[in-house]
Amino acid sequence: MSTLAQKPGTPDAAKAAAPSKIKTHEPLWDVPEASLPLGARLVRAGLLNEEDLERALERQEKENARLGEILTRMGLVEEEEILPFLNQQLGVPSVRLREGIVDPKVVQLIPRGHAESLKAVALFRVRKDLFVAMAEPQNLRQVDEIERITGLNVKPVIALKSSIERLIPRCYEKDFQVDHVTADIDESAIELQADSMLLDLQAADSLADGSPIINLVNYFIVNAIRQGASDVHIEPGQKHTTIRLRVDGMLREVLRPRRDFHAALVSRVKVMARMDIAEHRQAQDGRMHVVVDNREIDVRVSTLPTVKGEKVVMRILDRKNLTFNLNELGIPTKQLIPMKKMLQKPHGLVLVTGPTGSGKTTTLYSALELIKSVHTNIVTVEDPVEYQLDMINQVYANPAAHLSFSAALRSILRQDPDVIMVGEIRDAETAEMAIQASLTGHLVLSTLHTNSTIGAITRLMDMGVASYKISAALVGVIAQRLVRTICPRCRTKYYPTEDILRTINYEGDRRRSFAKGEGCAHCYDTGFSGRTGIYEVLPIDQDFREAITHSDDMSAVAGLFKTKHISTLLQEGIKVAESGSTSLDEVIRLAYAD
Repeated sequence: MSTLAQKPGTPDAAKAAAPSKIKTHEPLWDVPEASLPLGARLVRAGLLNEEDLERALERQEKENARLGEILTRMGLVEEEEILPFLNQQLGVPSVRLREGIVDPKVVQLIPRGHAESLKAVALFRVRKDLFVAMAEPQNLRQVDEIERITGLNVKPVIALKSSIERLIPRCYEKDFQVDHVTADIDESAIELQADSMLLDLQAADSLADGSPIINLVNYFIVNAIRQGASDVHIEPGQKHTTIRLRVDGMLREVLRPRRDFHAALVSRVKVMARMDIAEHRQAQDGRMHVVVDNREIDVRVSTLPTVKGEKVVMRILDRKNLTFNLNELGIPTKQLIPMKKMLQKPHGLVLVTGPTGSGKTTTLYSALELIKSVHTNIVTVEDPVEYQLDMINQVYANPAAHLSFSAALRSILRQDPDVIMVGEIRDAETAEMAIQASLTGHLVLSTLHTNSTIGAITRLMDMGVASYKISAALVGVIAQRLVRTICPRCRTKYYPTEDILRTINYEGDRRRSFAKGEGCAHCYDTGFSGRTGIYEVLPIDQDFREAITHSDDMSAVAGLFKTKHISTLLQEGIKVAESGSTSLDEVIRLAYAD
């Protein structure tokens, strides 16, 4: 197994790393690559023009900073573009720093004070070798100081100073510690930018049962849970496997192991989820239970064969991140009151609509928690049953076992139910049965994948349900979205353009400011932390019943929205943006098209 690099302490390396100005009027193309300074290399590669380089060099003289830092701060070159050139210049592997490649135990080997003064972060350890991201890897004094502190052989890896400074505060927070994972992860499981300097890989099959793979899987599962992720994606690529987390509804990359590890990673997850590790050509579903921080968490696993290998998605079902209480979902009182009135009806159909991941299941479970009692028989049919609730009879709709939603609903109606919850109305047969059940003395709750409350009515009609049945059965419709809330640590104010205000027909003070997040280490540079709901609540009264019965295009129903002062999703989202909880752009992204 080869080593990453020798200590870069030669005079030539130090000279190459020192700031130097070039005369841009001299031709670069006849000069050997090895003798060019960083700026000239970037110009030769077409990543920078000579005028911008001159500006950066002038700024460098004033600030006495490294050219790479100046270029990235000015937005002239991206960090990912500049790192390979630093690697070539110094003869040291480069790394794009992100939290996922840092071993939480190893980072503590360098005390925070020393990490900040030396601009160094310990990444991972392999026996007596400690791989450290450094802003000045050619500085032998700093390398020796880290070896003295840690008692290990330091293998420097170059990273931008600004990236190190951003990462250090996060690395030393308490919730960054992960117990019993990644202590001995092989360094070849971590991607560095300089492929030619990567350590040789062992065969993937020899690693399948070894601690590196087990620790790596444990690491990203625990990390996902602690970051509040809803899903973990393990995706095969040509050269790498990409591991991404969905946090607050958005995917972000956290790890990129070498492609050779993919089969072993998938096999480990399959073993944990009690799936067939020998089956690679068919999609599989499984489930596992893990304990993190003394709490039990369910993880639902799905595999899908692709042309590059099996893709794995792990859905994390963490009760700690959820509340099944309508009063604690942040629903405004103006909408919560009619919502509760719908649920107090002895019979009828209540629909919750929205795209996947908009919180429909949480709303339905909260509704069931509100109405359950010793006097009420509640039965649900779900695919799958995500959370188990007390005093509620939950049925798993399993088409493979010939138990579809409609088939399960037929059986439920013979179980003397008071309240029925159907996970989703997917077809005409289920729609007809749900309507019929609501007309025969049952309160039926269900979901539809539509964008608005009116869209739910239209969808039922498209499924072939007669308008008079819909008007008779429907009690109310709730449409909802989950918008990301602004990170409190990087909140700032801004003034939207007139075009944006005109687009959403903004009726408030056009001179007012709105809030947004700039992005920081706490929110992983997204500007957001957490989510909150926006709701469009449509209670069906006699006026709406008549409009549904006699309107084919829903124009009469839409007209009643204004007459009865019912707020749309966009209007509710604007209110949340005005309060400073979310940004106007986030509201437009999720609610404007509706």
